[in-house]
Amino acid sequence: MKLLSFIANGHPSFGAVRDNCVVNLGARMAGCTNLRQLLETNRVAEAAKLAVSAPPDHPLDKITFAPVIPDPGKIICVGLNYRDHVVETGRTVTEKPALFVRFPCSQVGHLQPIVKPKVSDDFDYEGELALVIGKEGRHIPASRALDHIAGYSCYNEGSVRDWQRHTSQFLSGKTFAESGSFGPWLVTTDEIPDPSKLTLQTRLNGAVVQDTTTDLLITAIPELIAYISAICPLVPGDVIVTGTPGGVGAKRTPPLWMRPGDTVEVEISGIGSLRNKVIAEPA
Repeated sequence: MKLLSFIANGHPSFGAVRDNCVVNLGARMAGCTNLRQLLETNRVAEAAKLAVSAPPDHPLDKITFAPVIPDPGKIICVGLNYRDHVVETGRTVTEKPALFVRFPCSQVGHLQPIVKPKVSDDFDYEGELALVIGKEGRHIPASRALDHIAGYSCYNEGSVRDWQRHTSQFLSGKTFAESGSFGPWLVTTDEIPDPSKLTLQTRLNGAVVQDTTTDLLITAIPELIAYISAICPLVPGDVIVTGTPGGVGAKRTPPLWMRPGDTVEVEISGIGSLRNKVIAEPA
């Protein structure tokens, strides 16, 4: 099942995708106004029944896509989690995952513009696999970690590289307003039982700039969940962005930055394509 957050006729809601249309679950499921609440109340099975039985409400081309989870409690990102990216940055593989956070205001949905900040021209793409937590847990063993996932999506973790280099901490370059994107939808785990068997490709203006398979993650998804859940509880709606492969624009000669007018796409097998135009921050 594909679940998404959207705006139609000026009203935010969430729904399921069927036949290039959206079944508006928010209009049918009392007590659930957004996708995070659906996960919190453990009503995914109810949503699945409505997804196949209820009449569709909106064509996909008539809605505005929102980030899959517009209001996550946590967005935890993993840095340096593919060996080719570690090599191109000149770093060494760390013993433990390198973690940082993004804020909800830093992300937009599918087909919405991402914003190049006016304080920098060093605006880079990072195609990544994102997962959404569906079941609360703390100190989750890796052997049971996949049971805590609601599903998977695409993420473009837009990075402002010169600000990222201001200090040894990544955050300042990683969470500029509307600099990243998340979508187009969440594909539930019944359709992706093994997230290590996916392909990921990033394209800038149609040219392939990143191409990998998720079995090449240095710290695999079960171990990521085990590590992060030792730090803090993971709750439904939390997002983990698992890392980008090699090929980032900062490490090309000359550097390849995203510019206003560009189109960037992140495509993951079994999920779909996340596509965004780049615009300049208003003066």
